[in-house]
Order: sequence, then C-alpha cells, then structure tokens
Amino acid sequence: MKNISLIMMDWLKSNCHSRVGGNLLILLMVFLLGSCTPKESKIYKNQNVGGALGTSYNIIYLANQELDYQKEIDSVFATVNKSMSTYIPDSDISKINRADSTVVVDEMFQEVFQLSKEIYEKTDGYFDPTVGTLVNAWGFGPGKEILLDSTRVDSLMQYVGFDKVRLTPTKTIRKNNANIRFDFNAIAKGYAIDRLALLLDKKNIQNYLLEVGGELVAKGKNVVNQRPWGVGVQDPEAERAKVSIQLKNRAMASSGNYRKFRVDSFTGEKYVHTINPKTGFTKNGKILGVNILADTCAEADAYATAFMAMDIDDTIKFLSNQSALDAYVIYFDERGETQEFITEGFKELIIK
Repeated sequence: MKNISLIMMDWLKSNCHSRVGGNLLILLMVFLLGSCTPKESKIYKNQNVGGALGTSYNIIYLANQELDYQKEIDSVFATVNKSMSTYIPDSDISKINRADSTVVVDEMFQEVFQLSKEIYEKTDGYFDPTVGTLVNAWGFGPGKEILLDSTRVDSLMQYVGFDKVRLTPTKTIRKNNANIRFDFNAIAKGYAIDRLALLLDKKNIQNYLLEVGGELVAKGKNVVNQRPWGVGVQDPEAERAKVSIQLKNRAMASSGNYRKFRVDSFTGEKYVHTINPKTGFTKNGKILGVNILADTCAEADAYATAFMAMDIDDTIKFLSNQSALDAYVIYFDERGETQEFITEGFKELIIK
C-alpha cells in the first residue's frame, strides 16, 4: 500500500565487481560514488531482482565472495503469500476471510496480527487491517466492487474494527462477525522485507540494502566505497528526488495518494487508495506523502498507512510526542501550498 517512487543509480565504477541492476519503477537507491575497492579486498556486489507480492524487488548484499540466495528469497515470498495474500484463494488469510475458523495460523501470521493490534491501539484505530470488506467494496482488493453511498458504507462499518477479532491460544482466529475480512497489505510487504533481512542476518551478511515495492531495510554500509547507503525520496509533485538520506540499520516505508487511485468510469470522481477506517470512506486529504523510518519495515509500513488516514494536525502531533519513529511528511496547507514536516532525527540523516 505504500507508494514511493525512486530511481536507481549505478553506484560502482566500471572496473569494480558489479552486476548493474535497476528498479526504475519503484526506488531511488543513491549509492554514493567513490573510488573502487582494491581487488585484493574481494568485495562483491551480489544482487537479486525480480517480481513478488504484486510488485518488484531489488536485493543487494555485499560480501567477500559471490553469493546467490535466490531460492531462499523465493521461499520467503512464497511463505508470506501462503500466509497473508488475499489474492491467493487457498492462503490462510483467504480461508479466514471466508469464515473458516479452523485455520491454525503460522508464525508469520501471528507476528503480523500481534503487531497490527499494537499499532491499531497506538494510532487509535487509524491503522486497522479489518478494512478488507471496504477495500473490496471501493475496488482496491480482490473482491467484488460495489456502488457505495453513505448508507451502504455505514452498513459495512459493522465489519470493521480490530477489537472485533482475536488470536486464540490454539492459534486460530475468532471474529465477532463472520463477514469481517482481513487485509494485511498495509503491513505484509514491510514484514516480508524484515524476513528477508532476517534471512541475510542468519547468513552472517553484514552489509545489505533490501527493497520491495519501494520499501527498504538497510544494514551496515556500502563497503565498496566505505560510505553509508544513500536513499533518495521522491518529490510527490515531480519526477525527481526531494531529498536523499543516509540509511543504516533502519527501515523505511512510504505512502502517498499521488499515484495510486481509481477514477469512476461514469462520474469521473477520483478515489484514492487510503481508506479511513473511522469513516469507511476513501481519504483524499491534505497529506501528499509520508516517509517513515523505524526499527522494522513492518512498523514503518503500518504507521505510514495510518498517517495517511489521519488529518495532518493529528499526524504531526503523534510524531512530535514519540521517539521511536522519524518522519518526513509532505502536505498542503490551508492555502493549498506545499509544506513539510520533518522530525529532527530525519533531518540529521539528510545528505546536504
């Protein structure tokens, strides 16, 4: 659900060990250029690129030997899909959405469920993965789109609320109403990146930059030139980078309404993909884009979605009263002029 668009730049000189790859549709990874590492250090840029989770991925890991973890990477994506993809009919989440109460969910589902509950409570319900019925109704999910008005939306709201579901001691899901539908798309992609990071950690990889659909986890640094990983954040109003930041041992996720939307073919009305779980309506507020830094990509992913649903004043208040997240928010003020809110921690990472 997060919508960041960045542009990949080549980060090695031609005489370095490198397989140049790009993800022009999703991400700008600004690899700060420098002199090449001497051959005797034998630092290799290992890279896997492809498609998964309905988007593309670009995984770079540096080591003193050539490596290829494609099979393990594919396995992570396959496991996440089997657990939480609403587009796969026999996934666990699809079965649960069809009111199958016998499904024993795996560790991944349990972790995402518990984290979703935590962020649901911290954001006062602005992050709520039980919006699945509304996601389908508004035409943003795999289910049937329906014609909505205030009366119909109000009737669907009875199926929304993370306080209406629970994870039982036997690892099954109980719903107050069988028609409640989960949609973990606002957190599962970030979680998948965290699982990829865990995979590389277990392989004892110390320096990597992982990207899936524009969301990131960075560890260590670009040891080819002994500089931090550099990540550029796109200007939501132009095809260019707004800022570039140094990213080390943190995750980043972004969300925005400037690209992902649907236009009604009959009325021409624009519906953005962010659904306000408080009202049931799609949100077309003043926030253009949110970029969140957190310890895990799942957290960054979920909070970025929540802040898109909040009003800008509530978003700024929330971010100003905590220290676990850093953020860069771009929004319209009352006069329709573009403004920015940047936490101090985010400012410190901006490359001048």
